[in-house]
Parts: sequence; C-alpha cells; structure tokens
Amino acid sequence: MRAKGARTAQTGSFGGGADRTAFANEGPYRRSEMEFGVAADAYRSAPDKRATRNGAILLTGLIAIVAFLAALAVGWLAAGEANLVVVLVAAALGVLALASARVSLEWERYVVMRLGRFNRLAGPGLFFIVPFVEFCTLRIDQRTQVTPFGAEETLTADLVPLDVDAVLYWMIWDPEKACSEVEDCYFAVALAAQTTLRDAIGRASVADVVMRRHSLDKQLEEAIEEKVSAWGITVLSVEVRDIIMPKELQTVMSLEAQAESRKNARLTLMEAERDVAAILDEVAETYRDNDLALELRRMHLTYEGASDSQAAMVVPSAYTEGFAGGDKSTG
Repeated sequence: MRAKGARTAQTGSFGGGADRTAFANEGPYRRSEMEFGVAADAYRSAPDKRATRNGAILLTGLIAIVAFLAALAVGWLAAGEANLVVVLVAAALGVLALASARVSLEWERYVVMRLGRFNRLAGPGLFFIVPFVEFCTLRIDQRTQVTPFGAEETLTADLVPLDVDAVLYWMIWDPEKACSEVEDCYFAVALAAQTTLRDAIGRASVADVVMRRHSLDKQLEEAIEEKVSAWGITVLSVEVRDIIMPKELQTVMSLEAQAESRKNARLTLMEAERDVAAILDEVAETYRDNDLALELRRMHLTYEGASDSQAAMVVPSAYTEGFAGGDKSTG
C-alpha cells in the first residue's frame, strides 16, 4: 500500500474515448496496460527469453519448398524438360502445400473449421487441412496466461477513492468454447477481471480492502471464475499487486494505528500492575501474622543484596537488634 502521490508512470483507465481508441488500435498488450498502474511492457522479458514460433514457420516454408521441388522434378522427368507449364504446376502444388501444412507447438491447439462449422482441434505437431474447404480460425495458447488489470479511483463502501493493481493467472482448457462462445477471450477476461475488481472494492470499506488483501484475492478469484468458466477458461489465481490510497487518508490511518498501539500498551501495563498488586496483597496476608517468616525474608533480601553487589552494605542498627537479642537469650 502506498500513497497516490508516490505514483509515477500511470497510463490511465477505460475512460476517455480518444485514449481508449488509441490503445485499442495498438494490440492486446497495449490494452492490458490500461488496467495496470505501471506500464506492463516494463515487466516483460526480453524477446530472446520467450518462446517463439520461428521454427514452426520455417518448417512450414520448408514443406512448401520441398513440395515445389518434388513436383518440379516429377514434371521434369515426365516432360523431359522444365518448361513453363511444369514450373507453374510445381508452383501451384507448392502453394497448396503451404496452405495445407500447419505446425502446432506443444502448448498450442488449432480450431479447425470445415465449411464454416467446427470440425476438430488439431495439434500439437504437424497436421494438414484441406485447402479452401477447411481453415484454422484460431490458434489457442494453453499455457498459463498472465493478465495485469486494475481499478483506478474506485470508491469504496465508505466513499474513499482507491487505485488497486492486480494480476490474474488463467488458462484456456476448452479451445472450442474459447473460439465459439466469446469474440476475443483475452480481452474479455481482462474486462471481466476489471469489472469484478471494481464491484468488490465498491462493496467493502477501505479498512477491509487494505487489511484483508488475502480474502480479496479469494473473492476475486471465485467471482471471475464464475464469469469466464462458460468460455472454456479457468482462473488459477488472483493476486493484488498494489493498493494506492490518498496521501491524506494514509496519514490519518497511520495516526489512528499509532493511537491504537499506545492504547493497547497502556492497557497491558495496567493489567500487569493489577496482577502485581494482587500478588503483593497475597504476600502481605502471608507475612501479617508470621513475624519469623518476615524476618527470614529480610535476611534473604539482605543476602541477595550482598552477594549481587561488590560494594559494602550498611545495615540499620534496628535490624541487628534482633540478632543481639537472640544471642542474650541463648546465653
């Protein structure tokens, strides 16, 4: 939790039409920045540290080239020369191979449509489709997705504006539903998470949001899961990243916490004094009618004082008279 005045790189929220259009035209990653207090790209790994599809693209191109060369060789052997017709036919076969061959990585699934209707899920590995009859309408990444989202200047139940940044971990378990039940599942998940966060903040007080962050995580996880499960998506976890409150309110809450701490300290001290008084009262009752026990206690205290200190101890004369009287009686 930090004060709103300490915030530096803020990108805005789903508000103004011009800003919304500008962000929406820059791709899905830019859209996620709109729900994030700090630009999401600042936290992304370098491109060379992320998995790429370069190998799959190269393999598809290689298949097309091999198909072209194989058709050219067969035509050359059949016609005895590589004329224009042979080259055109080989080129057409190469284009068909390029259009029909697909390479899916281990974590990917392709949604294949046949004549506009769902046909199958393809992948992982190499597979082929029938050109002009089948087409891959969507490539689904089934790895864990990380979506930053947030709510800016959202009023709590006690009318305190808060900025809350959170991170959603989710994955697609049914690619068919993710393709057919919602237009853009990635964008829909981000919007569902943001609206759920705003609703949760609006139903809680500022103290509940700040002090019960773990319960807020669980509440958001269950509410978002209820919304997106029909799209073939499951929520793994939700973690609140930061809570930003007005600086003035943070100062007031700090003073309130300090006053509460001083109150608790004073109550603890008073309880200790009460216990000590009760013990002293019990000891006084013990020594009231037993002079010998009281004298022994005095001697014990004198011995402890003498043994714990290297300095000389002055004993009042009235205290030694008891020992002198004892000696006379015995003599």
